[in-house]
Amino acid sequence: MPSLPPLLVKPVDLAPLWLVERVARHLFSGVLKAHPDLFERLGEYRQTRYGFSPVDLPLHFTVVPAMKALAVSRGAAPLVDARIEGPLVLLLGLLEGRCDADALFFSRDLSVTGDMEAMLALRNALDDSAIDLPRELGALAGPLSPLIAGTARYIRSKALEGRDATWN
Repeated sequence: MPSLPPLLVKPVDLAPLWLVERVARHLFSGVLKAHPDLFERLGEYRQTRYGFSPVDLPLHFTVVPAMKALAVSRGAAPLVDARIEGPLVLLLGLLEGRCDADALFFSRDLSVTGDMEAMLALRNALDDSAIDLPRELGALAGPLSPLIAGTARYIRSKALEGRDATWN
């Protein structure tokens, strides 16, 4: 199971939470701007509080689609309606639709708790959105866009080696 190297985890652990949250919200806003219909397919699940807990980072991300809200926390996981836990690389791979969610779940690389129907609705919405995080990161980097996007693509290819297959 891929995991972030300690060299990448330590700075995130030491960074002030407000800074981590600001960066995460900036990226989240960029993704929503590029994919304005991302949450439309959720229907009644737009009000759901989704939790994303990377097991290799001391952070928890909470998303409420109806409010287009993202919160980042440390410590105990906040109360949510549906949560997915796993290595950050796999969570990001799922966000992009690059990993087989069912295979990861049944191999126990991921743990899903709470409202499974809400999580399936989110997975379907994400699968239809064609999110490309390196491209989204590059779009936020101004003149450094090609360098940032290229570096992010390289990191993604190495991190997902052998897992870069969608479920559908």
